[in-house]
Amino acid sequence: MTLERPIAPDPYELLPTLPSFTLTSDDVQNGEPMDARHAHGSTGGENVSPQLTWSDFPAETKSFAVTCYDPDAPTGSGFWHWVLVNVPVSVTQLPTGAGGAAGADLGGAFSVRNDYGEQGYGGAAPPAGDRPHRYVFAVHAVDVERLDLTPDASPAYVGFNLTFHTLARAVIRPTYQIKE
Repeated sequence: MTLERPIAPDPYELLPTLPSFTLTSDDVQNGEPMDARHAHGSTGGENVSPQLTWSDFPAETKSFAVTCYDPDAPTGSGFWHWVLVNVPVSVTQLPTGAGGAAGADLGGAFSVRNDYGEQGYGGAAPPAGDRPHRYVFAVHAVDVERLDLTPDASPAYVGFNLTFHTLARAVIRPTYQIKE
């Protein structure tokens, strides 16, 4: 079986254009391979979310959402690795491993189920031998303090809500590959 297929578009290139702001990380870099500790345990990784820091977002921001999406997953619909919503505007960084704490110390923020069926961060796990996958970590500056969602919401439903409430978006796109 071959996984030969076209390169999927970046998901945010398909949505209305938004302003950006600054997103940095001590753990992952744009276009660079992620460390195995950010990979899923099923691949020998540690399933640890990367550190993220953001600044220069719009003054009217009232909360944030943090997402991680793999558009290169061979599913036809990509793969959601993390969807954290209702992060208070006072929180402008997440330490390494914050995705495992699904809202702890984050003022009521919570993660919806990722495509592993778990709440919190689920690390990279591309098929062995497949090309490098892009992991799109995005911080969304949101115009309401709380999105009207529950932890049972699907990532697609969160994305639909974010389309109507995001003022600006900052993105880092590291990669990950498992060689055969």
